[in-house]
Amino acid sequence: MEHNNKAIRIGIVGYGNLGRGVEAAVAKNPDMVVAGIYTRRDPASLKPLGTATRVHGMDSLLAHKDQLDVLVLCGGSKDDLPHQSPELAAHFCLVDSFDTHARIPEHFAKVDAAARAGQTTALISAGWDPGMFSINRVMGEALLPDGATYTFWGKGLSQGHSDAIRRVEGVAGGVQYTIPVDEAVDQVRSGVRPQLSTRQKHRRECHVVLAEGANAETVRQTIVEMPHYFDEYDTTVHFISAEELARDHGAMPHGGFVIRSGNTSEQNKQVVEYRLQLDSNPEFTSSVLVAYARAVHRMRAMGQTGCKTVFDVAPGLLSPKSAEQLRAELL
Repeated sequence: MEHNNKAIRIGIVGYGNLGRGVEAAVAKNPDMVVAGIYTRRDPASLKPLGTATRVHGMDSLLAHKDQLDVLVLCGGSKDDLPHQSPELAAHFCLVDSFDTHARIPEHFAKVDAAARAGQTTALISAGWDPGMFSINRVMGEALLPDGATYTFWGKGLSQGHSDAIRRVEGVAGGVQYTIPVDEAVDQVRSGVRPQLSTRQKHRRECHVVLAEGANAETVRQTIVEMPHYFDEYDTTVHFISAEELARDHGAMPHGGFVIRSGNTSEQNKQVVEYRLQLDSNPEFTSSVLVAYARAVHRMRAMGQTGCKTVFDVAPGLLSPKSAEQLRAELL
């Protein structure tokens, strides 16, 4: 364990659900300390979990460069991270959770150029998908080259899809859950390697509070026919009261599984599965980011600069234990 006078100094950039999760995760890692929270809001308006934690405006970051070992970026992938990650990687080691899969190569290139110029180590797209699920997809393919990989998400609250239904005219509030179809999961687990359509793999369940005077059938129709979000899925819309929404749907559970089904010989099927069951999506994502912040700090000390992904990090670098301890206790 690294002693506390050598604790890794973490800067939290952004203090929403993810930022609060990072603060909670650092508290569970004795070799780390939150050196500061950086926000675009009025710093005085934030109430951190740690009463001694200092909150600063974003414009203080560069002045605090010598007081921070690794930044954990807690902004969104749509508008924040595409700008913040390359800008900050020029000056700081950092970890982000950029999760727009199609744009990862472009994001990597920008962050890599900045990190190489600044001689920093920046790890992008950490979390559970991309992140832990990505590692398990790579492992499955490498271990079972003759096979097929299946990723299922849920049961979980989808933030993007919930946002989409809240924008529908006549909706006063609502959430959407992504739910794997049991029959599809059972087929995959049996090792038969089915060809599955989008509709066959997941269904969507919406819980909606109607605005006053709105027509329920019109709202339902608009949701189930929404392109890119619901039109390719079996979607059920339940109308509930605002009280029910607040009482039963305030948490952010999620999870899912990655399954690799393959053959090592004609007669022998092999199935590998990795599963997550999460009470809090943001808190688990934050815990992954914090473990990767430790790895980034170590990689920088070894002179490994530039942009990295979870594929570049040896598992031992994530653990606070020494290599000797890991060999004795976990190998």
